[in-house]
Amino acid sequence: MEVKTKAIVLQTIKYGDSQLIVDFFTEKLGRLSFMVRIPKSSKGKLKRQLFQPLMLLLLEFDYRPKINLQRLKEASVEFAFSDLPFSPYKLAISMFRAELLSYATRNEQAQKSLYSFLEESLIWLDGAKGQYANFHIVFMIRLTFFLGFSPNIEGGEDADYFDLVDGCFVPHVPTHVHYLNKADSLRLVSLLRLDYKTMHLYTMSRMDRNRCVEVILEYFKLHVPGFPELKSLSVLKELFA
Repeated sequence: MEVKTKAIVLQTIKYGDSQLIVDFFTEKLGRLSFMVRIPKSSKGKLKRQLFQPLMLLLLEFDYRPKINLQRLKEASVEFAFSDLPFSPYKLAISMFRAELLSYATRNEQAQKSLYSFLEESLIWLDGAKGQYANFHIVFMIRLTFFLGFSPNIEGGEDADYFDLVDGCFVPHVPTHVHYLNKADSLRLVSLLRLDYKTMHLYTMSRMDRNRCVEVILEYFKLHVPGFPELKSLSVLKELFA
């Protein structure tokens, strides 16, 4: 089946001297992996630089459901970033997001609303002129809504503890260790109300911001099978002091 679709590069692994294994999240088919042959000639259409993490591309390929690695025919830039690749802060956020998404969307099927959210988030960050230090936090929280395990904030104003396992507020300390104290629980309620346009109004110290990231990642680990420690997290913590 011939397919033309928009796609976001999630991860690229070098395979031999002239091939790449590239993981994409596509608009029409969800998560797909490709074996991409990079021509040695400079005249070849498939350039290695196209497959940097979080590039927004247009793909053309013959889709075969029963094979693990699809074969790519054509690829071109769908949206050219103007600032994201050149800003160390935005680049650090992007590398963190790419690693997060490579694990969090591993089994995701086609979901146009999720693709639109990812694409719009990338374009928003590229165009942001400042005040985006909370971007990755808002992005992670919003992502849970599309992945099916968003926090239930009902009763959040009255209950003291947020249960990370059940994803809801409870009046008493749970019988397990995966819960938030009252201060962190109240902060979660505030964060869930933010979007990219309003997130700069919520000020946090470096310690508070890092705590938020750690808590949200713990939440992902509890709800996404096999979710690992993210290698890019240390760079992100250092930049957003």
